[in-house]
Amino acid sequence: MASSTRPRGIFAYYDELLRTWTGKLSNRHQAEDLAQDSMLRVLELETPPEQPRAYLHQTARNIAIDAFRRERGREQTTLDALSAFQAPTGNPEEEIHAAQLAHAIETALSELPLKCRQVFVWQRIDGCSQQEIAERLDLSKNMVEKYMIRAMKHLRERLGPLAPQ
Repeated sequence: MASSTRPRGIFAYYDELLRTWTGKLSNRHQAEDLAQDSMLRVLELETPPEQPRAYLHQTARNIAIDAFRRERGREQTTLDALSAFQAPTGNPEEEIHAAQLAHAIETALSELPLKCRQVFVWQRIDGCSQQEIAERLDLSKNMVEKYMIRAMKHLRERLGPLAPQ
């Protein structure tokens, strides 16, 4: 009998969870995935949580943090690609590759919206903190993070075969 009341109780919070994370992520599709993953994790528990609403929101938060950390790891790959073109090696092939990579990065950055491009340049090239950038652009730190993730994802997609392995 407990299992028949558990799903109905959990699903009562789905819309709230979806609204909360749509607002936080500014992306309904990602929020739907996050809400569904959270619901699934709770449904897979052997015993229902005492406070399902709080448990669902905490589960969603944990899933979002894990996804953010995975994204950060992928950003490091792009940063490694950026550093590859900075130092001349004396090897003509490597220098040609570096010039192509620099051009590809410049082109990819120019395709981004202005604020997104500014966040990337100020943080990765000028070394500004997210707080400094947020103040300069009158944005929240969360929005600065979102712009940075967008820029890094775009660079990764656009660099393609030019990115170092």
